[in-house]
Amino acid sequence: MTTLFEAEHVLPEPADTEALGEALAAQLKAGDLVLLSGPLGAGKTAMTRGIARGLGVTGAVTSPTFVIAREHRPGPDGAGVPLVHVDAYRLGSSGIEVADELDDLDLDTDLTTAVVVVEWGEGVAERLSSSHVLVRLDRRPDDVRVATVHRVAPA
Repeated sequence: MTTLFEAEHVLPEPADTEALGEALAAQLKAGDLVLLSGPLGAGKTAMTRGIARGLGVTGAVTSPTFVIAREHRPGPDGAGVPLVHVDAYRLGSSGIEVADELDDLDLDTDLTTAVVVVEWGEGVAERLSSSHVLVRLDRRPDDVRVATVHRVAPA
């Protein structure tokens, strides 16, 4: 990978998506917000697995679709930064406003001590921080994933 940000990354295998996530983790610190965007099967959870591996956190990383959020603690050889993995796909489905559900998760507190990754986060979770990393993933008809990674800073 020549440059991580503002470049298109072609990811033929899930392991390539995880490797990009691991490379991204090397650029992250406690307080960083990462928003993952893309259709079903685009590789959002694979990207999060790579970020988790790069941070050295414990526990299997699976989609938190039904629990909404999972916290992964740093392992003994990790970077010392916890990972909070959120799935915003179902937020708002219970008739409660998405913003209110995000507030109920208390993610702004997690943003002081952890890296917070929000699947389905674009258009939903930007309000958590004025700066964040946006990863847009897509799945081509040939089943190859493509990702772009953007740093978003306050205007």
